[in-house]
Amino acid sequence: MSGETESMSSDHERQSEEEADPKGDSDYMPPDEAAAQQQERQRKLSSCNLTSPLKSEPSGEYDQKLVKDRVKRFDFLLKQTEIFTHFINAPGAKTPASPLKLTPPSNFPRKERRRHPSASTRHRLSEADEDEDLLTDNELEEVAITRFADNPWYIKNGEMRDYQIRGLNWMISLYENGINGILADEMGLGKTLQTISLLGYMVLMRDVPGPHIVIAPKSTLSNWVGEFKRWCPSLITICLIGSAEERKRIISEEIMPGEWNVVITSYEMVLREKTTFKKFNWRYLVIDEAHRIKNEKSKLSEIVREFRTTNRLLLTGTPLQNNLHELWALLNFLLPDVFNSAEDFDAWFNQSKLEDKKLVDRLHTVLRPFLLRRLKAEVEKKLPPKKEVKIYVGLSKMQREWYTKILMKDIDVVNGAGRQGKMQLLNILMQLRKCCNHPYLFDGAEPGPPYTTDFHIAENSGKMMVLHKLLPRLKEEGHRVLIFCQMTRMLDILEDYCLWKEYCYCRLDGNTAHVDRQNYIDDYNSPQSDKFVFMLSTRAGGLGINLASADTVILFDSDWNPQVDLQAQDRAHRIGQRSTVRVFRLIVENTVEERIVERAETKLRLDKIVIQQGRLVDSHHKVGGEEMLSMIRHGANVVFSSKDSMTSEEDIDEILKKGREED
Repeated sequence: MSGETESMSSDHERQSEEEADPKGDSDYMPPDEAAAQQQERQRKLSSCNLTSPLKSEPSGEYDQKLVKDRVKRFDFLLKQTEIFTHFINAPGAKTPASPLKLTPPSNFPRKERRRHPSASTRHRLSEADEDEDLLTDNELEEVAITRFADNPWYIKNGEMRDYQIRGLNWMISLYENGINGILADEMGLGKTLQTISLLGYMVLMRDVPGPHIVIAPKSTLSNWVGEFKRWCPSLITICLIGSAEERKRIISEEIMPGEWNVVITSYEMVLREKTTFKKFNWRYLVIDEAHRIKNEKSKLSEIVREFRTTNRLLLTGTPLQNNLHELWALLNFLLPDVFNSAEDFDAWFNQSKLEDKKLVDRLHTVLRPFLLRRLKAEVEKKLPPKKEVKIYVGLSKMQREWYTKILMKDIDVVNGAGRQGKMQLLNILMQLRKCCNHPYLFDGAEPGPPYTTDFHIAENSGKMMVLHKLLPRLKEEGHRVLIFCQMTRMLDILEDYCLWKEYCYCRLDGNTAHVDRQNYIDDYNSPQSDKFVFMLSTRAGGLGINLASADTVILFDSDWNPQVDLQAQDRAHRIGQRSTVRVFRLIVENTVEERIVERAETKLRLDKIVIQQGRLVDSHHKVGGEEMLSMIRHGANVVFSSKDSMTSEEDIDEILKKGREED
């Protein structure tokens, strides 16, 4: 397996290059001018001490209002970035026309979500409200999620490593959600190859031939050209470098005709040929050694920000520094519509204050969804295997009664005698899926009032009875568990169960605030954590969440789109995982769930074949009326013919044994 050779210039070479043309270097500033700017910045900062007492002069009220407005504005900007995180975590999102827009595109038919209160009582969302949300999710087109499991077909003369393929999938997810990002892998892990694989995907699979541009240090240009020829020879590249006369020829004879995919050039050439570069609408702008734009007032940084771009990707081998202004510059480049005023930034923060640590942490939190960084020590360790075990369970007596009631309510439709409207079929499917999870998802099913939290929560659901037996064994053996579920109200029931059993837990769903999300994740991953269970709604617990401290995943139910379930599993099965990850998928036999899982597995196999053939997965294939009717009918005779509980005594020892066996 061939790795990428990433040629790195020495500090001496870089220094020589910069000294050769100090005026051409983007970061160069005469000492006198630099000192003057620093004094001006300190003056601004000292004039806005957010923690100093207000003056008693008449202007005090105005100063107080000014300070409050600045703090409010900063909080507002941080909250706006949560929208981008939402796009990353929602697999149903379509690519916005621009990655810088804050509102979902008009062709994305999303209804307003109801936010439930944060109280710990069950049923925070009403049944009717959740039904509407679930139907809304199902109304959406089944959006394809491109995910390479193996080396992309267009990468030649070697194979990408597993972590590089994961990096490619991460960059594709950013593109599909219209978001810019930073690939910050440690030096030598193949950022060049991963970038080439992304551009190959754009040109050869997304039919976006260009124009794309890569801006890199002068000393690495030949390496970039060579790596393109080696790994993806079907891409046409042009390297803009050389004397003024030679550049003029390249521009007129090669660049302007447009018969190419990628231009590779240096920082210096960007400064000298900015007029030419500003003529293009760049689809992907890639900047290698991204720390060169950390000073937003440098010439290079100013010019690059003037380029018309659809997507931006920064490459850096160095970790982000705890420097407020450098972090701001990166945010400004990635999200210019949100973080657009460096002057305001200087006024907001007095860098001599103790609150700096909190501010740095907040900016890191904002950047985290847009940044991927792996270290050699992490990727050199082979990722432990992942083992999935399907656990087939029966319906409880109460579930069987509700399942029968749902089918009988629309018996003419089930028998094919009545009119079969698609929304009616979809609603029947949704109600049957709720019944498979827990009958308490239906108003009036739970005994009470008074409502009690005890064994009946487990006894009345086949899946809960399996959890009731499985979780104590997992806890006893020292495992930590992620539980994924499609339905928010099912998480309410699971939460009550954990409280009853005194399991320490965290919970994350679509209504969890961005700041709280990260706090819960950090709390669960802490070496001193006492949290045993982390329960997540499947679609809210997608990309950007690292829960590798857990080694067991329980899929309480299955998504229509198998890629969504795979992304959920990847929260634990990722770099940093030291143990084999066991995935237990709960399926109620002789119900719609069996058919949903069968359909998802078939789709997964077909998608893999399609992607390897170099075609895009059909993103418009939705479940048809006949297929839905077939799912509804599946197992109906078995349910009708049974009068008692259909649950069986699950052999937990046998289930755990299957989880330990190798494929």
